[in-house]
Amino acid sequence: MILIILFLAACFLAYSNGANDNFKGVATLFGSSTTNYKKAIAWATITTFAGSIAAIFLASTLVKNFSGKGLVPDTLIQSPEFAISIALGAAITVFMATKIGMPISTTHSLVGALFGSGVVAVGTAFNFAKLGNTFLMPLIVSPLMAAVISLLAYLLFKKLRSLLGVAKETCICVGQEKKAILKAGNHKEFLTAEMESSQTLNLMKQEECIEKYEGNFIGINAQKMLDFAHYISAGIVSFARGLNDTPKIVGLLIVINTLDIKWGMIAVALAMAIGGLLNAKKVGEMMSKKITPMNSGQGFTANLVTGLLVTTASVHGLPVSTTHVSVGSIFGIGTVTKKADLKVIRNILLSWLLTLPIAAICSATIYWLLLHFK
Repeated sequence: MILIILFLAACFLAYSNGANDNFKGVATLFGSSTTNYKKAIAWATITTFAGSIAAIFLASTLVKNFSGKGLVPDTLIQSPEFAISIALGAAITVFMATKIGMPISTTHSLVGALFGSGVVAVGTAFNFAKLGNTFLMPLIVSPLMAAVISLLAYLLFKKLRSLLGVAKETCICVGQEKKAILKAGNHKEFLTAEMESSQTLNLMKQEECIEKYEGNFIGINAQKMLDFAHYISAGIVSFARGLNDTPKIVGLLIVINTLDIKWGMIAVALAMAIGGLLNAKKVGEMMSKKITPMNSGQGFTANLVTGLLVTTASVHGLPVSTTHVSVGSIFGIGTVTKKADLKVIRNILLSWLLTLPIAAICSATIYWLLLHFK
């Protein structure tokens, strides 16, 4: 029974992870109006699932790291109660953040949960040095790196676009406008309405304006090529997220010796996909619309930087947060365009600061209850 509870707890964590994280890879597709929400979440689901399956072959180091190996004694790692408390502590934290639309890090939640249960279980025997070097440093450094690299990459691409003669189109609305004209009828007590049309030429509001690129590159329309590249970069980010996050959750299942890790990864991948399809919209709108307005070129740049950083980290076993990297990349774009909403960024940063202690408290409480009431 305790092993079944552990499996369900891991699936709940995967569901919460999908709800909070799945849309992050395609946020710029939706934010730049390159596609609508339904198409964006469908693309995210397919590519995230592909990354989860790839993790079976490429991410064994992360599975070991997030089992708690090296942080606590090996005997504790084999305890189902310890793994359940980590899974539920992290899942509750991520699920609450999803409900209020805050994009937090599942990685950060897992680290907090490992810390909370680990300290309750072994006290000062907990390996605080490894916690800092292996987990916390990548989480702190990665968003800063992403912001700087995306800023520099956007400036580079902007210069390259200018050299290739690809220019932004002016956004105007041309068409006919119909107005109802009220006129007195034959009887004074009645009024009649007639429709009168006229040609109009209006400048769009900034928030309604969709910037397009005109010109050709190697004989292909620049906007079509950019949209294609944007889709590919969004797919890379989602693939990298599945590759990076799936083994972190599966690491909690290694105490179930009767369950093959491959089947564990498939179960986690399915739960993540369902969570994203059912509960991703609030976080998706926060990432897409509220950090900074962006066009397709800026969105492509942010996704490219995020995908490269997260994929590199996954292959080398570094537990970076896709959330932190993605938000950092989008904020880097907003910094260079001077359109970033600093109030939104401040709220997101506050949620990041609270993630670790909340996960630690939830996990520690659950572990204490499991030990005393089993």
